[in-house]
Parts: sequence; C-alpha cells; structure tokens
Amino acid sequence: MTAGRKINTISQEWGTPEKYVSAVKDFFGGKIDLDPCSNNYSIVNAVTEYKLPKQNGLIESWKYSTIYINPPYGIDKTNKTSIRNWLFKCADAHQRFNAEILALIPVATNTGHWKNFVFGKASSICFLYDTRLKFLVNGRPGGKGAPMACAMAYWGNNHNKFYDIFSKFEAVIDIRNIKGKEFGKLSNEIQKEIY
Repeated sequence: MTAGRKINTISQEWGTPEKYVSAVKDFFGGKIDLDPCSNNYSIVNAVTEYKLPKQNGLIESWKYSTIYINPPYGIDKTNKTSIRNWLFKCADAHQRFNAEILALIPVATNTGHWKNFVFGKASSICFLYDTRLKFLVNGRPGGKGAPMACAMAYWGNNHNKFYDIFSKFEAVIDIRNIKGKEFGKLSNEIQKEIY
C-alpha cells in the first residue's frame, strides 16, 4: 500500500467490514453486480465475482451497472500491478459504461493514483471515521487495523444518495465541481502499462 511513505508488497486478503458492505448494498438498492476483487471469504456476495488470485479482475470485463471494489493495496509482483491500476479501471468503467462504482481505498491524496483517477474523475468521497479500519480476515472480524486512513470513493451520478447513506461514517465531500479537470499528468508509458 502506498500512503506517501512506503509500499507494502505483502499480499493479504482483507475483507470489507459488514457495516460498509451493508451501506454499499443499501446504496445500490440491495444488489451489487460486480466485485472484481473478491476472494473465498468475501461477504460482499456480488452477482458476479472475480476471485483473486485465480482471476485477474483487471483484465476481465467491468461492463456492469453497479460495482463495488476493495482493491489490493499492495503491489502484485507477478502481474506488475498496484492500486493505481484498480483506480484507473474504476474511472475508465464509469466513463465508458456509465457504471456506478464504490471503492474502499487508502487515503493517499498526494499520490499520482488519486490525482489521476479520483480527483477529476470521481463524484464524491467519504473519509471514514475508522482511523485504522479493521478489515475482516478470512471473513471474520478482529483483524489488525489498517496502517492508514481509508475512504469510500464514488464514481457515479447520485451524490445526494451517496451523502445520505455514507455521511454516518464521517465527512462526505462533493467533488463534482472538479470533474474533468486534470490534477496529475500521467506519462504515455504509464498509461500503456495500466491499460
């Protein structure tokens, strides 16, 4: 994971806590069409799940109406990917397919992946009050707290509903006014590598 300091290259299956899964389902009207980063212990139960590490959700189709993603925060040395690839895919699926996407991601606003794929692309962000969010481990509560703050980012068209559902988890920021603006310049080499 990159939060401005160091990169964690240890692969871990950290599941989304139940209260956030419940909020995501409420937001999407009870059904999540795609979870591109699922695993055998996931409680998300999306209609379509790409299960890591056997399925690489980055190369599978994201042509779905509603997508929830809790991407790996570290580097996948085998596939040479990182969180920036997942955030690119979020922004791309929203733009190309008008997909509604929620992503549980580390707060790293100083990084290129936030500047290129969250700012100027997403509609809203909820900075979660769980300073050290405790992910599920093997589908059970009690995991170690995340080493950084987390946020729920939203690429979509219904900020008011996002605010209504996620404001109970802390500060919801409307960033629609910066949609379409560039905040970080991504070189052509990196764009080719990501897509």
